[in-house]
Amino acid sequence: MIMERLCKEVHDKSPVCVGLDTVPGYLPECLRGLPTAEAVFEFNRAIVDATRDIAGCYKLQIACYEAMGLAGLNAFARTLAYVREGGSVAITDAKRGDISSTAKQYAVAHFTGEFESDLLTVNAYMGEDAVSPYYDFLRQGKGLFVLVKTSNPKSGEFQDLCVDGRPLYETVARHVSDWGRDFIDASGFSAIGAVTGCTYPHEFAGIRASMPHTFFLIPGYGAQGGTGRDIAEFFRDGICGVVNSSRGIICAHRGHTEGADFAEYARKATIAMNGDIMQWLR
Repeated sequence: MIMERLCKEVHDKSPVCVGLDTVPGYLPECLRGLPTAEAVFEFNRAIVDATRDIAGCYKLQIACYEAMGLAGLNAFARTLAYVREGGSVAITDAKRGDISSTAKQYAVAHFTGEFESDLLTVNAYMGEDAVSPYYDFLRQGKGLFVLVKTSNPKSGEFQDLCVDGRPLYETVARHVSDWGRDFIDASGFSAIGAVTGCTYPHEFAGIRASMPHTFFLIPGYGAQGGTGRDIAEFFRDGICGVVNSSRGIICAHRGHTEGADFAEYARKATIAMNGDIMQWLR
């Protein structure tokens, strides 16, 4: 099942999730002679080749590819296929948030066909109706990461509101954990994971207490201000998630090279990030 696979990748390699949130402005000069979407795919492929043995998984933010139109979605599909065909775990970050038959179509779109991914981010603002249409695919080995406490500065405008004496995000955490009880695999984690930003490490204790069988996608490292020391709060009782970095890895070449060696800087950044995380866990 998916969390068992992901946990093995994290154990064998690292908890680093490489965010392939690629936009044309990130490309080095050596690729800019190609059509834009083709250059984006070649950039992604080089990053994957340089990091596959040290990255726990890869996350693609679909908006970066949608913004390039049909050619961009082709690059998105090719990147997903390249990640998965090489045996790595792919996460589509689309934050889908609809219900009923519409959510079912999102499930089909992201768990089969040209856009097939291993895990998908979901917004559960409309309750379990926004999550249950994916259950059939979870039984077939797919997974979700449901938004619980996001990394953006204004997340607290809604997520921190007091509900029955607790912040709303803790209520969401309890519900997400309950929904995931029927999908726990041999890893001890559910196929329904949660998104919790490392920019709020002190809030994690309350979240973790409500979600003992939940694996986390942890954004906010690097460009958004999160550090390895912050991650230590999340991994105090063992590694229970993957930590995403996008610009910090895929833009690591900027200021150093515009040549074909750009991916070497992504590799160095991945190694440095893993070292920054692990040093606080020893």
